[in-house]
Amino acid sequence: MLGDQREGILFSLLRQWLQTPVENYRLLSNFTRQDFSAQYTGSVAGFFWIFLTPIANIAIYSFVFGYVFQLRALPEFKETEFVLFMMLGYLPWFALAESVGKSTSLLIEKGGLITKVKFPVQILPVVCTLVPYMTHIVGFFLLLSYLIFQGYFSALWLWIPVIYLMQFLFTIGLVSIISALSVFLRDLNQLVSLCITIWFFLTPIIYPISLIEDEMVRSFFLFNPMHSFVSLYREIVLLGELPYLNLLIITPVSISSYIFGGWFFMRIKHAFGDVL
Repeated sequence: MLGDQREGILFSLLRQWLQTPVENYRLLSNFTRQDFSAQYTGSVAGFFWIFLTPIANIAIYSFVFGYVFQLRALPEFKETEFVLFMMLGYLPWFALAESVGKSTSLLIEKGGLITKVKFPVQILPVVCTLVPYMTHIVGFFLLLSYLIFQGYFSALWLWIPVIYLMQFLFTIGLVSIISALSVFLRDLNQLVSLCITIWFFLTPIIYPISLIEDEMVRSFFLFNPMHSFVSLYREIVLLGELPYLNLLIITPVSISSYIFGGWFFMRIKHAFGDVL
């Protein structure tokens, strides 16, 4: 009997988690619009920064890596210029890093709203993830548009939105867990910032995985989900190939992250009001 009750509670929490963005799509839209607008309120260029920032980043990295360090084309990626190789990993990574970075202060900043207004709090991790992903998809689209004119397009590019969605779900799970824990562990912000930096350098974004000669060490990168995401983007776009092993890795990892993160958030959200 007790086991049935626990199972019922588990499925009830998961059902609420999965249904919330759909049932409260207007609230989700309003929160997203507010957060999106807040990023550019008071700036001269306003929403043009969505386009200016990725263009500026690509220009800066092209100058630094192409002119200053004189890093040339990569043979294993059909002589693709290094900056294009790097940006295909950097732009998706930055969407995740910004979402996770903001998650530590997400519920604390919304504390007044959470304690005074009754609404589905579980919608906040979705908003926290959605805004950075909407912002950085613009830069990703501009990069892909340039690559199309360079002749890289293939039918496999249809997988890119699917992979981006999986990365989005993976990130929501992380944001849900970290934002919930940050309510009770206020110094988690410093730890998360450090972990993001370490994670960045452990993901082959600014270097090709081929630089690691030891096969055993290279195999450990398969335990890093972002390595699989980055590899999928690069091999689909630059080589016209679909690395099935990486796809098999990210599919269960993304779904598990989204479900477990949502369950964890729903399980402890009742205690937020006592701390905030």
